[in-house]
Amino acid sequence: MSFLRELGATFVPLLVAMDAVGNLPIFLALTQGIAPKDRRRAVHLAALTALGIGLGFVAIGKAIFLLLGIELADFLVAGGVILLVLAIKDLVIGKSAEAQDLSGSGMVGVVPLGTPMVVGPAVLTTLLLLVDQYFVAIVVLAFIFNLVIQWLLFRQADRIVKFLGNTGVTAISKIIMLLLAAIAVKMIRQGVLTILG
Repeated sequence: MSFLRELGATFVPLLVAMDAVGNLPIFLALTQGIAPKDRRRAVHLAALTALGIGLGFVAIGKAIFLLLGIELADFLVAGGVILLVLAIKDLVIGKSAEAQDLSGSGMVGVVPLGTPMVVGPAVLTTLLLLVDQYFVAIVVLAFIFNLVIQWLLFRQADRIVKFLGNTGVTAISKIIMLLLAAIAVKMIRQGVLTILG
C-alpha cells in the first residue's frame, strides 16, 4: 500500500507539471502539414528526448544538491517560485506564443516537443524535488508512466481534439495550470516554514 501511495504522490505532481492535454494543440500546430509517417517519428523522438533529459536530471539531481550545498528547503522555495511563474505565464499568455517561437526547428520532435514542451523547467524542477523526498525507482516509474500517457495522447491527438474541441482542450489545460500554481504555492510555503523553523 505504501508503494502505491508513494507512486500516486509522485505521479500526480508530474502529471500536472507535464500538462499532457495542454500540449496537444501545440503538437498539432507544430506538426501541421507533416506526413503521418513523419508525425509518428516526431512523437517517438519527443518521447525519447523527454525520457533522456528526465532520467539525466534524476541521475545528477542529488549530486547538484551536494555540490552546490543546496538544502531541500532552498530548492522548495526556488522551485515553487519557478513553477508559479510558469503557471501564471501559461494562464495569462498561453503556450501558443512560446510554440510559435520554436516552430522553426527542423527536428520538431526533439525541440520544441521533447524539450521544453514535454520535459521543461516545470517537470525538471518537480523531478528534482521528488527525488529528494521519495525513492528514485518510484519517481522514475511515475515519470515513465506520465511519458507513456503523453506519448499515447500525441498518437491520438487528432481524435482527442476532435472529441473535446479546441475550447475543451484549452479549458482542461487551464485547470491543470491552476493546480500547478497551487502545488507551487504549497512548495513555497513548505520551504519557508522549514527555513524559519
